[in-house]
Amino acid sequence: MRHSIGRFLRALSSCRRLLTALLLTGFVAVGLSSCGGDAGAAKSGRLRVAVVPKGTSHDFWQSVRAGAMQAAAKLDVDMDWQGGPEGDRAAQIRLVETLANGRVQGILLAPVDARALQAPVEEAKRAGVPTVVFDSALDGDAHVGFIATDNKRGGELAGEKLGELLGGKGKVLMLRFQEGSASTMAREQGFLGAIGKFDGITLVSDNQHAGTLDAARTKSDALLLAHADVDGIFCPNESTAHGMLAALEAVGKAGVVKFVGFDANPELLSGLEKGHIDALVVQDPVAMGRRGLELLVAHLRGETIEPVVHTALCVATPQNREQPEIAALLRPDLSILKR
Repeated sequence: MRHSIGRFLRALSSCRRLLTALLLTGFVAVGLSSCGGDAGAAKSGRLRVAVVPKGTSHDFWQSVRAGAMQAAAKLDVDMDWQGGPEGDRAAQIRLVETLANGRVQGILLAPVDARALQAPVEEAKRAGVPTVVFDSALDGDAHVGFIATDNKRGGELAGEKLGELLGGKGKVLMLRFQEGSASTMAREQGFLGAIGKFDGITLVSDNQHAGTLDAARTKSDALLLAHADVDGIFCPNESTAHGMLAALEAVGKAGVVKFVGFDANPELLSGLEKGHIDALVVQDPVAMGRRGLELLVAHLRGETIEPVVHTALCVATPQNREQPEIAALLRPDLSILKR
């Protein structure tokens, strides 16, 4: 009897060991299956990308946002719109570093400073997060693509137009935007080259910068006071042109001094309609945002993309502002922003 009980207990112990082994095997199998499932879900998840403008206050950037939203909806990707204070280098550097740290899979960036943003984009590349640059050039070759207006040509068009308006003679000044901003620096360079071809034109000031609308208004007031006899003015972006327009209107010289600006917003469009602005060099920021996001997503999906793409550029005047192709750039469809 004792032998029978012993055999029974030994058999029971063996069954327990077998059951334990089976249960452990089952748990391991379940664990492996769970890990494999999570990895598969991550791999097949939706793309998330970020669009980082130089700021968010200008109408130009809202037009870029509308274009990027159109592309995100069409391509079925998630898009984060991440902008710091207008023209803030340090804030944009921190933002790119944060985004590259696993937040998104790709970045569409308008660099505030061509040199200062080079290192963060290189770090993003090392982290496996590619960058397409738009609007303003970036030093180095860490980015995978670049889409922008031909900014130097835009400046040349402005210089040619102002020289024509002045009949090739008179005193001219230019209010610059910001040191390090490659897009506006190229426009300024193009303008100076073109206006310099008119022997009868004298450049009385080209060394003042105004990175914000408030600064542009202050600098414009000072320039108009110092150069009361100025005949023509060029401003290379939305904020400088807006500030100068307000200053000209305040002293009663709007429509008297020949004025060429760059970009468009409701105030600049109103100035063009009133004849207070003689010409605006206009870009296509909606197409820039849309095409830029398309390039980034194409790269992320393994497609070959063009390294450099230029978007449309035209000179709008009070006389041609209602032509369909120009009106579309002056008053772009931004209805997607309200959805």
